[in-house]
Amino acid sequence: MMRRLIRDRIRSKLPPLVSDLGDAVDVGEIEGSIAITTDSYVVSPLFFPGGDIGSMSVYGTVNDLAVAGAEPLWLTLSLIMEEGLPLAVLDRVIESVAKAAILCNVKIVAGDTKVVPRGAVDGMFINTSGVGRLPRNAPPGASHIQRGDLLIVSGPIGRHGISVLAARENLGFTPEPRSDSASVQHATFALQTALGGDLRSMRDATRGGISAVMHEWAEASGLTMKLDEASIPTTADVRGVCELLGLDPLYVANEGTFVAAIAACSVERAMDVLQLIPQTASAAVIGEVIESTISPVVIERLLGRLLAVDEPAGAPLPRIC
Repeated sequence: MMRRLIRDRIRSKLPPLVSDLGDAVDVGEIEGSIAITTDSYVVSPLFFPGGDIGSMSVYGTVNDLAVAGAEPLWLTLSLIMEEGLPLAVLDRVIESVAKAAILCNVKIVAGDTKVVPRGAVDGMFINTSGVGRLPRNAPPGASHIQRGDLLIVSGPIGRHGISVLAARENLGFTPEPRSDSASVQHATFALQTALGGDLRSMRDATRGGISAVMHEWAEASGLTMKLDEASIPTTADVRGVCELLGLDPLYVANEGTFVAAIAACSVERAMDVLQLIPQTASAAVIGEVIESTISPVVIERLLGRLLAVDEPAGAPLPRIC
């Protein structure tokens, strides 16, 4: 039964790489350094405005490789399904996985399928691992961030977390907030090509949102990340929901939005590059890197006060990815 399920419902819908079902696959040789990442997806509900667990499992793993500067090449796909999961749901998820993999130009080369008793998982969990090629111009990382560098966000923040929250709790907003779940690899590649060594670091701002990334960068660089609240882009629906529920968009998760630390001399060129790409047309400079202060992350609020930004102590909404 499992062999038929894999053959008829999963493998037949995915772009094939090999013709047999061995325990391992030969993906061939690769030149240069290799980047590897892995992630698990437990989002609830499985489908939400702007995305679903299938496409998100591809985009999330591809994005982790892309912000590290790597060219995504191969993915593994492991499914853990609850007994009684409707086959129509499985079909929809697999079709979404296949479409996202084609859009990202990555091959799904290996996988695993398990069925567990009813109640052991909430419908379906997905685990993916990604392998990519690191070019010579990959960003050196957060430890290379320097005083005077500027901070850029690729688009409005908080859309994914608010979309999942509204769908899970049936909040009934019209129009429904939509997730930003998407691949960022075209934008990250364009930045690497245009900026070279002036691109210090990039991060996919998922759990913990922008705040989590800023705290990680501050710790790695020994400097303070100073944000400007007035410059941080948010959509009207995200602002409205956050005000209604007492949430801060800085802490809300994203799934297709990244932040970058860039040498000040190259920020204008970076903005020109990002604004030519539809997905990042709303990119903005949101802050700067300053000498270490009493707080690793600070923000200039709309009234001009400079306040500390606390590190996320927990998730305001668990299971958003």
